[in-house]
Amino acid sequence: NITEQGAEELDKLVEVMKTEEHKDMVIFAKSHTDNRGSDRYNLNLSDRRAKSTVQYIISKGIAKDRITGQGFGESEPKVVCDDCSEEEHAQNRRSEFLIVKK
Repeated sequence: NITEQGAEELDKLVEVMKTEEHKDMVIFAKSHTDNRGSDRYNLNLSDRRAKSTVQYIISKGIAKDRITGQGFGESEPKVVCDDCSEEEHAQNRRSEFLIVKK
């Protein structure tokens, strides 16, 4: 599920992608998890997160050939920590966007 805060951020991306200046922009969504749970569980969770993100963007009128996504599990933490705080875990649970084509 997309959180209210997540939807607000994704809506900003949609607005940029809808502008004439960025009408051909193609995005790749990278989704991540924190390090709790097994590697397999986290990879599946991040894949679901990536798919939800992509589906949300498409549902807002962006063509499906302009956005793809993939889950990376816990393999690329934003914050490296052994005994992570809730805030550190939250920073690692995220989706990032790469511009593939401008």
